Amino acid sequence: MSRLIGGLFDNGQKIKGTVVLMPKNVLDFNALTSIAKGSVTDTAKNVFGTVVDVAGSLVDAATAFAGKNISLQLISATQADASGKGKVGSKTYVEKHLPTFPTLGAQQLAFRISFDWDAKFGIPGAFYIQNYTTDEFFLVSVLLEDIPNHGTIHFDCNSWIYNFNKYKKDRIFFVNDTYLPGATPAPLVKYRQEELETLRGDGTGKRQEQDRIYDYDVYNDLGNPDGGDPRPILGGSIIHPYPRRVRTGRERTRTDPNSEKPGAIYVPRDENFGHLKSSDFIMYGIKSLSQNVLPLLKSAIFDLRITSSEFKNFEDVRSLYEGGIKLPTDFFSQISPVPALKELFRSDGENVLQFPLPHVIQVKRSEWMTDEEFAREVIAGVNPNVFRLLQEFPPKSSLDPSLYGDQTSTIAREQLEINMDGVTVTQALSAKRLFILDYQDAFFPYLTRINSLPVARAYATRTILFLKDDGTLKPLAIELSKPHPGGDNLGPVSKVVLPAIDGVDSTIWLLAKAHVVVNDSGYHQLMSHWLNTHAVMEPFAIATNRQLSVLHPVYKLLYPHYRDTININGLARQSLINAGGIIEQSFLPGKYSIEMSSAVYKNWVFTDQALPADLVKRGLATEDPSAPHGLRLVIEDYPYAVDGLEIWDAIKSWVKEYVSLYYPTDVAIQQDTELQAWWKEVVEKGHADLKDKPWWPKMKTIEDLIQSCSIIIWTASALHSAVNFGQYPYGGYILNRPTLSRRFIPEPGTPEYDEMVADYQKAYLKTITPKYETLVDLSVIEILSRHASDEIYLGQRDTPNWTTDNKALEAFKRFGSKLTEIESKINTRNSDPSLRNRHGPVQLPYTLLHRSSDEGLTFRGIPNSISI
Repeated sequence: MSRLIGGLFDNGQKIKGTVVLMPKNVLDFNALTSIAKGSVTDTAKNVFGTVVDVAGSLVDAATAFAGKNISLQLISATQADASGKGKVGSKTYVEKHLPTFPTLGAQQLAFRISFDWDAKFGIPGAFYIQNYTTDEFFLVSVLLEDIPNHGTIHFDCNSWIYNFNKYKKDRIFFVNDTYLPGATPAPLVKYRQEELETLRGDGTGKRQEQDRIYDYDVYNDLGNPDGGDPRPILGGSIIHPYPRRVRTGRERTRTDPNSEKPGAIYVPRDENFGHLKSSDFIMYGIKSLSQNVLPLLKSAIFDLRITSSEFKNFEDVRSLYEGGIKLPTDFFSQISPVPALKELFRSDGENVLQFPLPHVIQVKRSEWMTDEEFAREVIAGVNPNVFRLLQEFPPKSSLDPSLYGDQTSTIAREQLEINMDGVTVTQALSAKRLFILDYQDAFFPYLTRINSLPVARAYATRTILFLKDDGTLKPLAIELSKPHPGGDNLGPVSKVVLPAIDGVDSTIWLLAKAHVVVNDSGYHQLMSHWLNTHAVMEPFAIATNRQLSVLHPVYKLLYPHYRDTININGLARQSLINAGGIIEQSFLPGKYSIEMSSAVYKNWVFTDQALPADLVKRGLATEDPSAPHGLRLVIEDYPYAVDGLEIWDAIKSWVKEYVSLYYPTDVAIQQDTELQAWWKEVVEKGHADLKDKPWWPKMKTIEDLIQSCSIIIWTASALHSAVNFGQYPYGGYILNRPTLSRRFIPEPGTPEYDEMVADYQKAYLKTITPKYETLVDLSVIEILSRHASDEIYLGQRDTPNWTTDNKALEAFKRFGSKLTEIESKINTRNSDPSLRNRHGPVQLPYTLLHRSSDEGLTFRGIPNSISI
């Protein structure tokens, strides 16, 4: 409870203030699509045409907050009471509504508040707020003006405020100033410590919706043991290590007392913005898609009176974008009107499911089939950071031979040299012209189980590529391996497929490439995307909120890069990566998907997430002080690396400049108690299963801090953008990026082989993702690939007053200008016809690391955080 200090404010001086907030549920959800597009008017139409009185609802909300319904108490940063804590002023209530207050965002309301002031109270550094209305509201900011001898004070709040009478909890907010722990004004020190204790909680009990507690737990909520559909617990074991998630504390299942029951997902209240933001529309769309739309769609697909359950030919696939699928007349009456899905489902009387035309076929419809485009997407597609330089021949495996036999590649030199333009394998290895896309070790240990699933028939693949004189790559051979029928320990049964342009061999080559892409799609979604960005970042977000005060400079640096991450990860556990969820339905590993990602996490290295380190580790760059960014690329026209290194350097330069403002020496790093507690917890709790790895930075030097923060920002922004926002542009055309394989390449003398000879399109379609699973995949990645209208991009902040440190603001402005300069360079490179990997046969310029974007499906844009 707050303490009242009477008799302080008796000289008649006033401090004017403005409180900006958002009411909860002020609008009908159906009207939110209009707000998401920034078109709040007196009325708004929902996606089904119903008119909602937006302005009237806001006026009603404004009236509800008038009177003695919201109180604030200022806390002094310069004058302490007898206990050493800053003096607390008397309660003051918000006054009149300010409907014309400038810079208000959609759904925001502004109110005047006036505080009596006396010099004995000193300068405010924090405030308590209490909500006496019947419902919660979202506090955006508080502005204090005309403070004698001080001027204006900003408080960025961005927090939900619950009813005080119900929960009996004061909420404290601190000024936008920046202080290391040892430099905190003495009257604020205990408040700073108490707030962190509140956010940490005590590690017990079931989390409630209103809680703001950040704590850790293992992934023990993905399966449904009581329903006969368990999944391994990920995290807390040598067998299944994993990053930690935010703790929920739900009831345990009867069958497995170590697993939590499926159900509502807790996220700390301030991580869940309700449906006040455009990004939440997208999240709500995924949830509705999983729970409501897909079950109905499945019924429609398998009702053969409506549509065939198989694609007939490639034109049938293209009809998804050029006419759509006719749905039952009652389909729309059975689903909720979800704004995020309105672009897919037409309710204008046509009752059609129609997808937007993917970028990969917007210019050229058939070039996706070419070898050049296949190879280009290895280095400039949605998964450009897996392939590596081939440094030994034949390729070898790191799998245990006692368990999996001899996994050495069966590809022969002679097979490669057929298409190497007179260059030998030995010469190409020496000249760094051979590369490999290798999924042998990731998939082989799971193939026996995967291939026991009802429809899955999959290989583990290796693809060898050759760097041509014009800077493009071409595939030389694909090795397809499956387990020996006598057991995994007998090694793989492998076949090598070579490029062909005519007859049945060309169809076999096309099918081999499809199997490679199916491996690549599964690895991309589960490892490159989910594990290496979403999952590994959540522990950093948890630790930052638990150990770094909002006053801490590193908190202010990193906080924007966690926006919505815990929220979207919670949704993923509920609808995407859970047992029977969307990922298991539509991607190759099926029920073994997340378990596979745990095996990959065993080899995750934090320091290797820095782009320069990643490129060197994969053999794609060498250190060279004379080269741009200190690295010489092996493939000069490698769009992800070329653009990414510029972004990386801009991030690191910004972090270095910012950190230097607060840490003049390594000793300052070592003496920062909050910083040391933060890093210790990241390593020992957040990534506890890897805590003993020697590669963790020790956080003893300025360089440790700069590098670590740069990696966090890079991962949350540019890396995630590179592997996320190209999903629909490339994968929306299922022929280009199939996600499932249903049969092996047919052998001569079988009916399937004869069918392959007679009709290559039918053979291809019977091999890859079938129709329903295609619709599942496309519906999800179409949503995941969009930018929200309120997206905040790298080099931007949601408020210009995020700090009072002018030097930090100036450095941040330079960072934004540098990113704008990089955008211009990317545009220039994309217009250079000699850089063939930047646009390829499909004529799709590489823009995934172009910082800014409009909303929607744009194939560009780097948001600050993993917000989708």
